[in-house]
Amino acid sequence: MPELVLKDSEFRKFSRYVYDIAGINLHVGKKELLKARLGKIVRKRNFRSFREYYDQVINDESGYELKILLDAISTNLTYFFREPDHFEFLRTKALPEIINSKVFSRSTVLRLWSAGCSSGEEAYSIAIAVSEALDHMKKWQIEILATDLSTKVLKTASSGIYEKKKVKSIPYQLKRKYFQKGDNSWKGYFRLKKGIREKISFQRLNFMEEFHFDEPFDIIFCRNVMIYFDNPTKEMLVGKFFQHLGIGGYLFIGHAESLTGIKHNLKYIQPSVYQKI
Repeated sequence: MPELVLKDSEFRKFSRYVYDIAGINLHVGKKELLKARLGKIVRKRNFRSFREYYDQVINDESGYELKILLDAISTNLTYFFREPDHFEFLRTKALPEIINSKVFSRSTVLRLWSAGCSSGEEAYSIAIAVSEALDHMKKWQIEILATDLSTKVLKTASSGIYEKKKVKSIPYQLKRKYFQKGDNSWKGYFRLKKGIREKISFQRLNFMEEFHFDEPFDIIFCRNVMIYFDNPTKEMLVGKFFQHLGIGGYLFIGHAESLTGIKHNLKYIQPSVYQKI
């Protein structure tokens, strides 16, 4: 087959469309990445050019083509207990504070959000960490929302099934307590036990759309997501997180990220950890 050429004008069209729809900033340095990922779709589905594929996407009223496009450009690098100091802070600082504050309101519900959950490792890590921290306090009801833009990774996440290599870094006692080991055709795989899976609700969510949550969250994890956004988009998103955090609630962002240079009303606690006061 002749080499596919992604013209600068075509790249700008895709870049603008993805930015308007999902807030993802595909700067010129991402051109070759976009060409490689979309090229697979163009070849597989026998489009004659990137322009023809672009026309297909923007004229598809069902939204199916858009989901395929966003799945293709999403980067989903994640693993269990990534950036472990966040989970230590959650266990030793954030949860005790939040639990003490709920004594006065008599609430026994803890609401957490893994925003940009990818294939689910972060959400399950949160569930395990909270369950371990509250193991002696059975009265607490843990509700975890896990959202992502990509329907492809959400399918993996909702299954709760992972290859052996994905869970090898998890301590043996936690693995034994929270995972089932696969047999026969599932040999070499592990699945989160039902008690953990039931704490998490997986949903597709686009950060550029309105959030419709009835109750505030105590904890929001949005880590290694905003590196794909420009400052105006970050500012908009952090403002929405602030709106949906409860008083005293915490926002965790990735260690490679910062809120420097954008306006927000959160209190800086330590690198990558902020609180609504």
